[in-house]
Amino acid sequence: MNCDFSKLSQSELAGVRRELEDRYAEFQARNLKLNMARGKPGAEQLDISDSILESANPKFAADGSDCRNYGVLEGLPEMRKFFGDVLGIDPANIIVGGNSSLNLMYDAMARLMLFGTQGNTPWSRLPKVKFLCPAPGYDRHFAVTEEFGIEMITVPMTEDGPDMDMVEALVKEDDSVKGIWCVPLYSNPEGVVYSDETVTRLASMKCAAADFRIFWDNAYGVHHLYEVVELKDIFAACAEAGNPDRALYFFSTSKITYPGAGVSMVASSAANCAEILKHMTIQTIGHDKLNQLRTLQFLKDADGLRAQMEKQASLLRPKFELVLEILERELAGTGLAQWKKPRGGYFVALDTLDGCAKETVRLAKEAGVVMTGAGATFPYKKDPRDRNIRIAPTFPPLSELAVAMELFCICVKLASVRKLMA
Repeated sequence: MNCDFSKLSQSELAGVRRELEDRYAEFQARNLKLNMARGKPGAEQLDISDSILESANPKFAADGSDCRNYGVLEGLPEMRKFFGDVLGIDPANIIVGGNSSLNLMYDAMARLMLFGTQGNTPWSRLPKVKFLCPAPGYDRHFAVTEEFGIEMITVPMTEDGPDMDMVEALVKEDDSVKGIWCVPLYSNPEGVVYSDETVTRLASMKCAAADFRIFWDNAYGVHHLYEVVELKDIFAACAEAGNPDRALYFFSTSKITYPGAGVSMVASSAANCAEILKHMTIQTIGHDKLNQLRTLQFLKDADGLRAQMEKQASLLRPKFELVLEILERELAGTGLAQWKKPRGGYFVALDTLDGCAKETVRLAKEAGVVMTGAGATFPYKKDPRDRNIRIAPTFPPLSELAVAMELFCICVKLASVRKLMA
């Protein structure tokens, strides 16, 4: 049984520190080279999609058009229907992209900066533009925002999503607050599921900015580890509240088949889609239709996607359960860390004692395990309490994951003991 470290005397802490330093040195001597920095699918996850490459390569769409040629800017009708069936969205309001939904988010931000939306002033011509960033959150969202020189405002996460009292107060009074990032199902990194009330409040809140936009990145919308968790329909909530243009919805098959060869989509209101297509007409002739056909040939329909995700879950569950088992065994009852059991998604988030995350990650790296940088889950990479660490269990094989997690827990303890003794 673990002891509560806060109740140990200085001499007891010194003894524990020596034991931890000895265990840490043993790991250093092993010359490990393990990487848990990003939420990449493991090789066995990629393998279950290999029949995409082995089957016949289709050339023609359902209507007989030749997909080797130019055209179909908004994506194949059958691909849009597929996404609509999977996500419960009107296919008419879906535009298909390439392999990266992040690319579509970047483009959406660029259009708002350069051209504005629905007749509103382009954001780049305004004296100040701000964006709400629920944190801990997704580092690439924050990187996109920072790239465009938009001021990021950190909003704390709760068990139901972003702190909506704070969000509503900020958007109501300040017309320079133009949007919010949302990963509504199994949020990166904490695995939070937005409650129905949160979705309703986001859709209906009074905003000083007429062009306020919700960037609804439903990256893990079908990545259930156990039971299926339903998310309230953001488009229905926005329409009911009289704000049909508020949400931009992003999704992709990148972690369903191949990240390097997935299919992405953006969905929104008819008015927003018309704007997007207007600018896409200048930007591109159209995205890879052959890859859309290959993806459809493999997944077939919504039921086929669900079967694929059951295979994915069977591969990921043991990894998540191993992480949680080791955290429980090594850290439960110590008072040094806290974490949640996610029901889906790609990460486990752990909070150390204040001031210990960077040191924990540094120690792990020096012993051969690369983690996501401490602070990455906050705007400007600045965790005000230096405590949040994102654990990405998906890429390493189980045997490597077990070693990495054992070392990680030693690093948490060692960083914490040194902090307590300082």
